[in-house]
Amino acid sequence: MAHSPYTRPARMAVLTVLTAAATALPATGSIAAAQPGWRPLAAAAAPDANPLKGFIPYAGAYSTFPHSMEWFYLPLNAVMTGPHRFDWRALEEQLDAIAARGHQAAFRFYLDYPGKPSGIPRFLLDQGLLTRPYDDFGNNGQSVSPDYDDPNLAAALDRFIAALGRRYDGDPRVGFVQLGLLGFWGEWHTWPHNGDGTEDWFASKAQQLRVLNAYDEAFDETRLMVRYPSADNKAHDLGYHDDSFAYSTLPGPGWHFMDLMEQAGTTGKWKTNTVAGELRPELQGCMFDTPPGCAGEDFATSVAQTHATWLLNHYAFSPGYTGAAYGKALAAAKSLGYQLRVTAVKAERRGIAVRIQNDGVAPFPYDWPVQVAAVGRDGRIARTWTTSWRLTQIMPGEPAELAARLPGLPKGDHTLVMRAVNPLRNGVPLRFANAGQDTTLPGWLTL
Repeated sequence: MAHSPYTRPARMAVLTVLTAAATALPATGSIAAAQPGWRPLAAAAAPDANPLKGFIPYAGAYSTFPHSMEWFYLPLNAVMTGPHRFDWRALEEQLDAIAARGHQAAFRFYLDYPGKPSGIPRFLLDQGLLTRPYDDFGNNGQSVSPDYDDPNLAAALDRFIAALGRRYDGDPRVGFVQLGLLGFWGEWHTWPHNGDGTEDWFASKAQQLRVLNAYDEAFDETRLMVRYPSADNKAHDLGYHDDSFAYSTLPGPGWHFMDLMEQAGTTGKWKTNTVAGELRPELQGCMFDTPPGCAGEDFATSVAQTHATWLLNHYAFSPGYTGAAYGKALAAAKSLGYQLRVTAVKAERRGIAVRIQNDGVAPFPYDWPVQVAAVGRDGRIARTWTTSWRLTQIMPGEPAELAARLPGLPKGDHTLVMRAVNPLRNGVPLRFANAGQDTTLPGWLTL
């Protein structure tokens, strides 16, 4: 399904515009490249924090490490109170608190979280849902594993997913929704109860496909993720989350994350759907020591092969890194996802053209509106234009030329600036890796 919206130069360029036309230039093309007048824009280091990328913590107020998103889990019974009743307050409280800190949220619902009380709605238990106690992962009988193929449970999940999509698809507070619901932690497995010498507790292929289809139908705008790449989800409009990142990511034994990507034929899916995950918890506190204090996989290689955009790494926020480990962790966080830079600009009487490139490993996840504005000598915006430029199309290693007409610009001297509009009102602004970022106006790149 289609997704919808969801640099300081050494000198500031002043453009005198006398007339402007209302016709549109192509969004991309080689017209500008064949004409003189391009002026390079100075590069700068990438920002420490940019929207929808980097390391992220469990939800909370942290100032120990730059970030733009926060993560949380919720049990299904926190919002589903009856077969057709929903109380969204628990989800609303989390989203509002995260948005108040200027961040977008990533979250997952679960039925079974080892070590936590069961997330199964009471009405399903009253209807006779079969559950299995277990002591794995320190659970000690607190949670239970349900029969995922129970018809009442399957129908309840259908209704929940549809209701979640109706209410939250395209919500600017939400960056990503992980499918969850099935398996331990909502991670789509019940290992070691997986049929390998044990009873298989996990959902059947038919039930897995039913959940995949329900989410794909319910969400058109907000990005979705599922834990494991497979031929069954290859065609669905969703990405993946590797929750054992840099531990069982790189190809090898046949079951690592990149093994599954290759087997499913989804190694190129990062171009259209975000890949993310969690830095393996046992590695978070030691991976960035010098030398590393633990034996994980090479972080840079894992990023390069997965094209990961963000990772849950709560250790970065509490207790946090110090000294050289902080610098290495910050560089690792910045290596994730996109890194956009405008390399050159050409301003003319009738419009503007920019050359832009992505120095990161993945495209920007959403087509946030890209605006150009004219700022007068008084420092105020005289006119703003919303272009048709699509940041999701700026691929790593594939520079693009974007052009737009600027009809209706008043006569006089103006400074042209551009930005991508974060739909979250007080959200972290997208900043370009240019020296002219924020020099004329905060959140805008001076062209």
